[in-house]
Amino acid sequence: QVQLVESGGGSVQPGRSLRLSCAGDTYGNYVMGWFRQVPEKEREGVAAIDRNGRTNYADSVKGRFTLSQDNDKNTLYLQMDDLKHEDSGIYYCAAGDGRLFGFLVSGVYYWGQGTQVTVSS
Repeated sequence: QVQLVESGGGSVQPGRSLRLSCAGDTYGNYVMGWFRQVPEKEREGVAAIDRNGRTNYADSVKGRFTLSQDNDKNTLYLQMDDLKHEDSGIYYCAAGDGRLFGFLVSGVYYWGQGTQVTVSS
């Protein structure tokens, strides 16, 4: 069992930045990623990174969001810049297999508890 603990959510104005963190004893064994969910919509993939460091981003966040990881700390980061209203939602860290890299929920083995991001003027 892997426990994923997210932090870093909050409320910001449009155009500002936030950095989300996800800590867990994954030891490079999983594809890692972030999903987000808003009420009455399905959870959608935002960004993913595979075991070789290759990244995948949703079209809506390309050029604004950046994934990175600190393997020594077993921590995954999501730097979110130039935030927009539509980026609001609950962000979930995820660990899984190659299907997660393509944002398939079926490839997620473990979920974090979620952290709220609100972008509002």
